Amino acid sequence: MLTDSEARIRRRAALAVGRVGLVEGVEPLVRVLDDADPEVRQMAAFALGLIGDRSARDPLIAKLSDPSPLMKGSAAEALGLIGDAAAADAIGRMASEIIAAGGLGDQGGSRDDSRDTPAAAFRLAMAALVRLKAYDALAAATLDRLGQPRAQWWPVAFAFQRLEDPRGLTALLALLKDADPYTRAFAAKGLGAMKDPSAGAALLPLVTATDGAVAVEAVRSLGRLRDSRATPALLKLLQAPNTSPHLKLEVVTALGNTGGEGVSDGLIPYLADPKPQIRAAALRSLATLDAEGFVFILSGLDVDTHWTVRAALASILGTLTPEAGLPRLRAMLNDPDTRVVPPVLDAIAKLHPPDAAPVLIDQLASTDPFIRSAAADAIGQLKPPNAIAALTDAYRRGEADDTYVARASAIVAAAAYGAQPATPLVTTALADKDWAVRLRAAQLLKQFDPASDAMARIRPAPTTAAPSGSYEAPRLISPQYSTQAFIETDRGTIQLEMAMFDAPLTVDNFVTLARKGFFDNVVIHRVVADFVVQAGDPRADGSGGPGYSIRDELNERPYLRGAVGMALDWADTSGSQFFITHSPQPHLDAKYTVFGRVIAGMDVVDRIEQGDVIRRVRIWDGTPATPPQN
Repeated sequence: MLTDSEARIRRRAALAVGRVGLVEGVEPLVRVLDDADPEVRQMAAFALGLIGDRSARDPLIAKLSDPSPLMKGSAAEALGLIGDAAAADAIGRMASEIIAAGGLGDQGGSRDDSRDTPAAAFRLAMAALVRLKAYDALAAATLDRLGQPRAQWWPVAFAFQRLEDPRGLTALLALLKDADPYTRAFAAKGLGAMKDPSAGAALLPLVTATDGAVAVEAVRSLGRLRDSRATPALLKLLQAPNTSPHLKLEVVTALGNTGGEGVSDGLIPYLADPKPQIRAAALRSLATLDAEGFVFILSGLDVDTHWTVRAALASILGTLTPEAGLPRLRAMLNDPDTRVVPPVLDAIAKLHPPDAAPVLIDQLASTDPFIRSAAADAIGQLKPPNAIAALTDAYRRGEADDTYVARASAIVAAAAYGAQPATPLVTTALADKDWAVRLRAAQLLKQFDPASDAMARIRPAPTTAAPSGSYEAPRLISPQYSTQAFIETDRGTIQLEMAMFDAPLTVDNFVTLARKGFFDNVVIHRVVADFVVQAGDPRADGSGGPGYSIRDELNERPYLRGAVGMALDWADTSGSQFFITHSPQPHLDAKYTVFGRVIAGMDVVDRIEQGDVIRRVRIWDGTPATPPQN
């Protein structure tokens, strides 16, 4: 199909070859880089990035000089995904030429998802240099002789922030003064990684910034700097009546790192806060400030009524001395909520008591697959002798599960023991009923032996699109309407426009689950301010799903503000958990399937807090039975 007479067929075929991910696709895609149609050429470049084989490096570098910005950007993105640092200088020169030619213009704005402009090519080049960890090429492209940015735009701030190179301090301080809140937020975030005390003075005024994302990142960075001079301002912000819930959570967390006079006394009242996430953050900060004093505080507290706080406490106990942490952890193995037990097992592994192995092996027989998964993960960390047989039994027990997690953890834990003892079990998993486990097993065997044919042995790949459909369904091939989803919460409704052409199987899966009522009354289990809101887990602990996984549909849609993506454990493990981005997140591009975007209700997304509930999700795709309601 790469040679079909219709350009649209060649373009889709190129994307499909990239999604298959086999190195055999490189040579035919390289030929397509010279296709007569620019969109076909561009898609071939993107697909080569998805395959990620270094043999495509030089043909892609040549395309950085293509007259089309569409081609330039896609070639840069592909080179970043391939990860060969030898491409960095060429990418940097391309980005520098765009600046010199005035190609950034008004930069297109943070919401511009086009790929056919010089600004888009520059944005993709910045993300590629981050993936290549190429500070020198980034600096050469974007800084003048005095170390000042030649371009004041958020992708530049993102790149310097993400690389965390101390040489970028001057550039980040300059970008911190930019008018665009995304630029300032990325710069503030980057300054926290510099570990330079001089950054504190620039960050401190921003904790009361009118833009919430800038304030959040400033507070986080002050915490990372561990500068007690920030403590009075943070305590004042914590006690201010108009401090937003998201910012308050960040302040409670940051105070555990800044320390200083009055912090413990200021945090103790928040152990009784109505919101579980605040109580958990206060526990973490108090333990960070003074581990010995925390044990005394803990002795006077009742058992928290919310399982998430007890789970957070388990993780905290794993950072204390064995004498302080282990007695409480052993008692928590019998917590009435099974979601508490996995962090308990992880904490026990961190403290590594003499009886850890029998405790963990005993948990491999749990009726809960998520507990078995956590036990296997812990065994993989500790590697007690003679555990391969127990892990093999755990894998067999997991064959009856409707989730892959316990089986996957069993083979990963076995692999920690090395190739010889692990190979029999991992080889068995090549025939697992779940594609995600087969893929993980093949990756492990390739780590043992790069010449392994495991990637071929797990095929053919499954052809089931989702519980409801097939690849031939007209609604997937030629949808007649722009599918809309309406996520109803107590804070308002979020309207999504679904990416039916770019991720049809993922959209169909989401629509099917929504119409079954799967998302009704599901807790929004994860909120990270200025990053994502995540939901779709019926367990509400980040590990649950619908009982199956679907394959990724990686595409060119960027993670800008309001992008809707599928959460993953590793490749091809998405099911029902999805997230919405608060702000641009280029490091997620082409790594997680984008299957929609928010077209109304981003103010609702901004207000959502962890623990809020999705009341229901309504779908409109032209079917009269489910019309949208205002």
